[in-house]
Amino acid sequence: MPADTVFTNATALTMSAAQPWAGLVAVRGGEIAFVGESRDLGRVAGPGTRVIDCQGGVLLPGFIDAHMHLFSLVRALLGVDLAPPAVSSIEDIKSVIRRAAEKSPPGAWLTGAGYHEFYLAEHRSPNRRDLDEAAPENPVILCHRGLHACVLNSRALALAGITGETPDPPDGLIDRDLITGEPNGILYEMLGYIREKVMPPLSRDDYDRGLARANERLLAYGVTSFHDASVTNDFVRWRSFARSREEGRLKSRVYMMLAPGAAAQFREQGMATGSGDDGLRLGGVKIMLSEATGQVRPAGPELCALSTDLDRAGFQLAFHAVQRNTVQAAVRALEYIGRNVSARRHRIEHCSECPPGLLARLERLRPVVVTQPPFLYYSGDRYLAMVPPEEHPWLYRFRSLMAAGLVVGGSSDSPVVPGNPLYGVYAAVTRQTEAGWPLLPHEAVDIGQALAMYTVNAAYAASEEKRKGSIAPGKLADFVLLDGDPMKSPPEQIKELKVLMTVIGGRVVREG
Repeated sequence: MPADTVFTNATALTMSAAQPWAGLVAVRGGEIAFVGESRDLGRVAGPGTRVIDCQGGVLLPGFIDAHMHLFSLVRALLGVDLAPPAVSSIEDIKSVIRRAAEKSPPGAWLTGAGYHEFYLAEHRSPNRRDLDEAAPENPVILCHRGLHACVLNSRALALAGITGETPDPPDGLIDRDLITGEPNGILYEMLGYIREKVMPPLSRDDYDRGLARANERLLAYGVTSFHDASVTNDFVRWRSFARSREEGRLKSRVYMMLAPGAAAQFREQGMATGSGDDGLRLGGVKIMLSEATGQVRPAGPELCALSTDLDRAGFQLAFHAVQRNTVQAAVRALEYIGRNVSARRHRIEHCSECPPGLLARLERLRPVVVTQPPFLYYSGDRYLAMVPPEEHPWLYRFRSLMAAGLVVGGSSDSPVVPGNPLYGVYAAVTRQTEAGWPLLPHEAVDIGQALAMYTVNAAYAASEEKRKGSIAPGKLADFVLLDGDPMKSPPEQIKELKVLMTVIGGRVVREG
């Protein structure tokens, strides 16, 4: 039977050991039907076949971002950009918020995202007083670059009911003036609560506008699938993803993690990790491990009980663990489960700090590690300045984790940093910060390993390696066409490669 579409005159880097390189890929019914050479065109094409000449471009499996936050990205794209170099001081922030207030009616929420105190001239976070000066008639919320903190002005705090008498929530922290004890507007690990319980939901028009921008950005980066790691995901969010996919407004395929409290909702529907289809699949339960209150939460016994119950119910576990103490808590929980760690593909998200003792325990357990190579580029200079030098050897140990036999997936944590996988590949290979400083160069991986993080390894993290991650017959026809070969490019030029075409299910969804 002739192919629906044939991609020919390509240099296909398949990420498949059985056939590493090819010149032609034939697609039928949204799946790869044949992988061969351009001379095979006559064998696979018929009168109705669409033939796409790749003009020597490099065809790879579509990139998979194994940890990002779509709805945070949507909100960030609708708000004021506070990331460097857009702003460089609190005065800049006040200025752009003031301009936004002038264009908005009194009482309308103003949002901004992407600030980090390290990159501000004052080297401190903005506070409620700063925002009150800029927009006294509007509630304002600014989201920290890391998404684990936010700043509210007085009007927003009042709407949230947060006063000097408000106790800290169990897993969060209300920062306070050291003299008066009054909230200074800075909240830790409370962004989800403010968005879900205090702020009005996005209007359908605003959501559609933000989703269109997010969809375009994903396709421009060649991201054909992503794992949504939002800890607020529930069955309502599942239906929202499904609707966006059905209406064609979200092209990339979704692996949706869920909140621990939402697991019962899915169990009532007879669902667990892996439920769904190729377009939208239910992922693991996102378990937030945080030290915002000064100690790891959830506490050990609670964490072990929660992890055991979810594992027995058929859910993959995805532990948010950044610092060594939270990584250690995740390891203890996995050791407590004592089974199915590798088979269930339980995951540790981030694993930013990994001392030798923890690495040895991870080697025994073999969870999947999903980490963020582009953090080395975008945040590496901050790590060098702020992380104690004796802890530098523990940071983002890609090579050591792989050498220990762990599957390591790549991601962006977007909108924390931009979601271009090629920057992640570049950072994993060079370990260069934005200013050009090396950060543990002995933990660099080769280009093939770095590409695997965003293809076969990311697919493995979702138990989807039989459908995604490489160009092979029977797999989904998801591709990205680049203007150069990352395997042959000088490492420092990898991030400069351009996406010429993005293909999902054999259909070209973006060109140029």
